[in-house]
Amino acid sequence: MYAVKLENRVAVITGAASGMGRAMAKLFAAEGAKVVLADIVADSLQQVVAEIQSAGGTARGVVSNVAAQADVERMIDTAVAEYGRIDILCNNAGVMDGMTAAADVTDDLWERVFAVNVTGPMRAIRKVLPMMMEQGQGAIVNTASVGGLHGSRAGAAYTASKHALVGLTKNVGYQYARLGIRCNAIAPGGVETNIMGSHPQMDMTALGVQSALAGMAINPRTGQPEEIAKVALFLASDDASFVNGAVIVADAGWTAY
Repeated sequence: MYAVKLENRVAVITGAASGMGRAMAKLFAAEGAKVVLADIVADSLQQVVAEIQSAGGTARGVVSNVAAQADVERMIDTAVAEYGRIDILCNNAGVMDGMTAAADVTDDLWERVFAVNVTGPMRAIRKVLPMMMEQGQGAIVNTASVGGLHGSRAGAAYTASKHALVGLTKNVGYQYARLGIRCNAIAPGGVETNIMGSHPQMDMTALGVQSALAGMAINPRTGQPEEIAKVALFLASDDASFVNGAVIVADAGWTAY
C-alpha cells in the first residue's frame, strides 16, 4: 500500500472556498495533510471544510481577506495555534481586472489587484518563512498565470501583478534554498473557475477583452480545477524535492504555439 504524500504536513491554502483552491484543499486533505482553508466567502468556505471533514480529513476554515494584513496574520497564527506548525503555504487567492487596458486602469483597480495578487502572498510568505527556517523545511506554492509569462492574456493590472508574483517566487526560491525551503509557482492557462466574476465590469473595447482574448482560438481546451490541484500537490510534496524557483505551466499546450 502506497503512503499518502502529505502525511502529517500542515498546509495553509488561500482562496480555498472555490475553484482551484477548493480542489487543492480537498486533494491535500485526502493525501494526509491537515489543511487550514482561507477565503473571504464564509459560507462556501465552511462548506468545503465540512466536505473534507465528512470524508475523514482534517480541516479548519479561517475567513480572511488576503488584502488585509491583519487577516493574513490571523490565518497563519490560527494554523500554528491549531496544528503547531506550517509545512506548506499555497498562495492561491487571486482577482481579475476586467481585462482593462492600461489607459483605462484606475488607481483603485491597480491597487486592489496588486493587494490580492502580490501583496497578500508576500505578507503570507514573510510570515511563514521564519517558521519554515526554524523547521529546516517548507514548501511554498504560488498560483501565478500564463498572464505572468506573456503580455496580453488579461488586462494591464492583472498581467503586471502575475509577473510580479513570478519574480517573487524566483527570488524566494533561490534565496532560501539552502535553508530547506522551496518556492515554486503554477502558471495555469484557461481553467473553469469563477475568477472572472471577481471583476464583473469587463472592458469590452478593442484594447480590452478583444485584445486579451485574441489567442483563445488556439487554446486546445480549458482545464479543470482538479488538474491544477494535482500540480500543486506535486510541488508541495517531496516528489518535487529538486524543483525550486520554477514556474510550471499547466495550459494544455496553449502557450507552446
